[in-house]
Amino acid sequence: MTTFDTSDAIYVRELGIDDIAPVYHLGEELFTSDLYPYLYRTWDEWEVIGLYNTDPEYCLVAETSGELAGFILGTIITKASWTYGYILWLGVNPKYQRQGVADKLVDKVVSRMIEDGARFMLVDTDPTNVAAVKFFNRKGFGNIREHIFLSMNLSKHPHYGRLIDYEHQKAERAGYRRSRPTIRPRKSDGVANELVLNPLVNEPQIIEDQK
Repeated sequence: MTTFDTSDAIYVRELGIDDIAPVYHLGEELFTSDLYPYLYRTWDEWEVIGLYNTDPEYCLVAETSGELAGFILGTIITKASWTYGYILWLGVNPKYQRQGVADKLVDKVVSRMIEDGARFMLVDTDPTNVAAVKFFNRKGFGNIREHIFLSMNLSKHPHYGRLIDYEHQKAERAGYRRSRPTIRPRKSDGVANELVLNPLVNEPQIIEDQK
């Protein structure tokens, strides 16, 4: 009986403009708030669009039978004495997991980064993503450093309260200007009275517009 190696049918190429939406939606399925809250909060369509515009050579997709099997998004970071390759996102369609998709994507992007002068590679993931940690260890990544995330509720910050008060006052002033009756000069007083009355009507509005 002849066996079919599914990995031979996986084709890796550069991400194209028509791949942006499918890659984004696959990322939505993979980086969920239930599993990886911090990854989920940073994954959006601009992650894909931004890297596609700045680093297209390190944004690759794997496909098989015309279907998206996975993607990898990376970038190059150049410092004074080192050039770093950084894998920001790696996702595999659940239908094609354990078929070598991630291996092909990582191998391809690493080889490209080496050719472009990278001598050091970085990748990060949620520490609870044990499968990803094991995978990258197998690919030669080590020296694990865990991230510490700190947060602050800005609605309790003093500046936030001052901003809200300012917006309320601004809205009240705008409402006052709309409801204030218009002062009309008397027609029989001539030009002299118009010159006196007009500044009283127009000057507060000019001041408000300049704020």
